[in-house]
Amino acid sequence: MEKRATMHEVAELAGVSQATVSLVLNGVPNARVSKATRRRVQEAAEQLGYRRGKTHPVPAGRTRVIGLFIDEVSTTPFAAPFIEGARDEAALQDVTIATFCTGNDPALEQAGLDMLVAQNAIGAIYCTLITRQVTVPEAFSQLPLVLLNCYEKKVRHPSVVPGDIVGGFTATDALLRAGHRRIAHLAGEHIVEAAVDREQGFRQAMEKWGVPVDESLVTLGGWTIRAGRERALALLSQPNPPTAIFCFNDRMAIGCYEVARSLGLSVPGDLSIVGFDDEDIAANMDPPLSTMVLPHDEMARWAVGQLLDGFDGIDADERLQKLKIECELVDRDSIAQPKG
Repeated sequence: MEKRATMHEVAELAGVSQATVSLVLNGVPNARVSKATRRRVQEAAEQLGYRRGKTHPVPAGRTRVIGLFIDEVSTTPFAAPFIEGARDEAALQDVTIATFCTGNDPALEQAGLDMLVAQNAIGAIYCTLITRQVTVPEAFSQLPLVLLNCYEKKVRHPSVVPGDIVGGFTATDALLRAGHRRIAHLAGEHIVEAAVDREQGFRQAMEKWGVPVDESLVTLGGWTIRAGRERALALLSQPNPPTAIFCFNDRMAIGCYEVARSLGLSVPGDLSIVGFDDEDIAANMDPPLSTMVLPHDEMARWAVGQLLDGFDGIDADERLQKLKIECELVDRDSIAQPKG
């Protein structure tokens, strides 16, 4: 899938907030945005090619609405790219996204579905904040459906998830290419599929380079700053500490930064670090953190496109797939060659 610019990227280039970009590009009337700012946002959007994508068919006789059902929006910062990506892709066809935060409550899901069915809406997107296997309630068979950031064991609907294995491989490969061989991995909890997949990618990269994995450098469990701090302290206190660390997420990487600083180590001079998720704070760390981007915006755009393409005469069997979209490395300033 061709990667397209996001609202966040337009905001960064224009030097404004995402809210301002939204006001300008969506033509919100009476928005208090100066002409100079409007021009800057429009120029940034044009430069990045924002909102220029494939045209999808909109079925005749359907209300131009797609329902986005998401289980949570507040436990992590990852809901916004799903909602914004779906909204922006739908807007290309003048379709509206109606978002339902349900907490997996069947009654709330049914209420949302009843509303969409009554309106003869285009369809629904079933989204989970954490990548996982799901059993989609039968009630969703009332509308065309695409799964976002989740999948069923038996493929009944098109679905899209991040390529976490390749992401873990790419993050580790970046450290190996820099010359590191004693690489630690702060793994997540194995009840989370992304943690299992990212560790698998780590191991695959080490194997490809012919570098044995030192199991004492692989620590399991955790996703918080505190977990990163505790595990990094244990690793860096070893007689032969690692020269590089691949963290399950950016929050654990923050903990690594704190411990390195407390021990008088510089990043990346003494210790290289790679995170995962590209949270907003990553670019503002000192030094800025190299990390992997979750393709949530692209995934949501794909989900909308698949839903609309289902009305274009495409064979159903061709649409039934579980797509994995690769995570990209954002190479900032936290990776350097090891000393010596």
